[in-house]
Order: sequence, then structure tokens, then C-alpha cells
Amino acid sequence: MLSMVGTPIGNLSDISERVLNTLRAADIVLCEDTRVTSKLLARFEVRVPLMRCDENVIASRVDGVMDRVRGGERVAFVSDAGMPGVSDPGRHLVDAALDAGLPTEVIPGPSAVTCALVASGLPMDHFFFEGFLPRKAGARERRLRELAVVPGALVFYESPHRVAATLLSVAQTMPLRRVALLRELTKLHEEVVRDVAPALAERVCAGPEVRGECVVVVEGPVLGEERDGPAAAVSLEDAIAEGLAAGESKSRLAKRLAREYGLARSQVYDAILGANRE
Repeated sequence: MLSMVGTPIGNLSDISERVLNTLRAADIVLCEDTRVTSKLLARFEVRVPLMRCDENVIASRVDGVMDRVRGGERVAFVSDAGMPGVSDPGRHLVDAALDAGLPTEVIPGPSAVTCALVASGLPMDHFFFEGFLPRKAGARERRLRELAVVPGALVFYESPHRVAATLLSVAQTMPLRRVALLRELTKLHEEVVRDVAPALAERVCAGPEVRGECVVVVEGPVLGEERDGPAAAVSLEDAIAEGLAAGESKSRLAKRLAREYGLARSQVYDAILGANRE
């Protein structure tokens, strides 16, 4: 069996009995960093051999791991924190095991993505997880412009020494949106700071040095945003007026404009009803 095991993202009290039982029963635990995982196992008196299996070596480990599972061993994989396979190389093992017809299981654990979404208080009926944005400003802003049309919240991981630059890029590309910065999730100094993008960027840039791993959640598209491409030449209000004047049904118009402007259909429909009343 290949077991993908979720581990705490900060507070060790979040570990589950099932996680501990799976790790204790494993013949070997694969991990990103043996130093990090050895501390976790020592805390709960779990004594299992460890093998490094990070993004630099995982390709060379896959065949050997599959041979172990095929031979009847229980192999567990953990990331440094959170759910393995999410923004880490563990998915390559699952992919190979499924292709080989070998048994796999997921032992659920904490996830910084879902914790951040809930803590942000922003609408999250739909969301898109990007992971880490490009480090260079130009590439980062190009990527943010591409993501601006996604009809849902955006979630990014970021390091503390780059988060201010990332917030500035968000403010430049999506200035009307609310943004939440979450750091040290589940830990003693957990913090959630939320504001409109430019105000949050200014606050973080002017404040003390950010510490701890960060998650940034950006609100989904909002009414009034200007966009690149064909839709940017016409305001949403004008597009609604044109559609109604042409006799297009409110439902069809809302669906079309939501797609063109990268907005939630319900937002556009409410705007149409408001325009119709006027």
C-alpha cells in the first residue's frame, strides 16, 4: 500500500490518530526533508526508517518505491507540512501507483489552502489554487493578469520575504479586490489581515518585516473592474444596456457577460436587475 499522509501545518495537536497509526505501521516513510519529519516522528515516538524523496530525487525513487509496494510493503509519504501532493512532488508517486494498478490511500490532514480560504472570510464558492507565483515582477504581473478572469477566489503560497512584492503586484493588477494575508496558520502567532488590495499592500510594505509562511487569498472578480481584451472596451453597465436593448433575455445575458467579464453569474444578474429597474 502507498499511503499519502497529511501532517500538521503548524499546530502538532492537529495530528489525527489515523495518521499516527498509519505512520507506525509503515515499513518506510518517504519525506521531503528527513530533518523535519524526524522531529515530527520523535514528538509522537514513532520509530520508522526515513528516506528523502523531494522534488530533486523523486524521479529516481519512483521505480524503487513501486517495487516496495508490489512486494507487500507499506510505504507512507509525507510532505514537510499539510497534504502531500498539493504543491509538492508526492503526486508523482500516486500517478505511478495508479498506472501500475497498485493500492493507494489518502490519510486526510490539515491543508493551508482550505484553512486560508475559511479564515479569509471571502466568497469561496469557487476558487483557484495557483501555488507560488513567479518571482520576477514582470512575469508575476503577467500571470496575475491571466488569473484575473478566473471566476472565483485566488489562493497563493508565498514566502515572508517576497509577500510584500506579491501584494504590490496584486494591487497593480486587481486594485478593486479585497485581499487577505494569512500567516502562521494554526500556530501561536496566527494572523489574518484583510483589506482592499492597494491598502493591504501599503500596510504590509510600511509595517514590520513579515515572519512565517504566508498564504494570500484574493477575492474573485468584482463589478467595475477594467479588463484587458475585447470586453475592456465596453463597461459592464453599457454591455448590459446594449443586451437589454437588443431583446436578449436576462438569463442569457447574465451568462454571456459573466463569461466575457470573468464575473460570477449572480453578480451580473443582480446588475441586470438593477439596470432594468432604472
